[in-house]
Amino acid sequence: MLPQPDPLPDDLPLPEDDGAARHLPGLILPPLAFSTTDGEQVQLDTASTGRWLIYLYPLTGEPGVDVPRGWDQIPGARGCSQEACSFRDNLASLQACGVQRVLGLSTDRSEYQQALVRRLHLPYPMVSDPELSLGRALHLPTFEAFGMTLYKRLTLVVDGARIEHVFYPIFPPDRHAEEVLQWLRNHSTATAQPNPITDAFNDPRR
Repeated sequence: MLPQPDPLPDDLPLPEDDGAARHLPGLILPPLAFSTTDGEQVQLDTASTGRWLIYLYPLTGEPGVDVPRGWDQIPGARGCSQEACSFRDNLASLQACGVQRVLGLSTDRSEYQQALVRRLHLPYPMVSDPELSLGRALHLPTFEAFGMTLYKRLTLVVDGARIEHVFYPIFPPDRHAEEVLQWLRNHSTATAQPNPITDAFNDPRR
């Protein structure tokens, strides 16, 4: 039996849609390269020729260590291990819907992500972005907690290098992969629609 994280508390606050991800559909991923937990180098704009997923999460907790005081009161913060297992448990179904690749990304150190992959038996790699390079390139939503700048939880459905769809905010995270799976089933031949907001971001002169 695969290891399972603790269930999420029932009284977690709901994250609100602040519009901070509204500009993302239609954008082209930047040519940023990262090392993955499986020892490979991945460049985001060439990571796949088809449809794939990259989900961003704040950070994961350590086994046997209490989450920081106040963490559960931050809307959308709790549930990173649960979300990772959600993608793990639904990976075969996601692949059956045409997903060629799944990546998890956070500001966590790579060594800690490697331990997480081993502990939870994750069948997909994680990417460490401690400098928030992707966040700066795409103007991704973040929040401040305990002296750290962390990514807000969101998932990008990407077609090649173009962002096709964004899930934001995400709640509950432990069932998020099922939400993505349902969207994929309803959009099996979807293509990204033009988004005039993205013109300035994709302009090569920028």
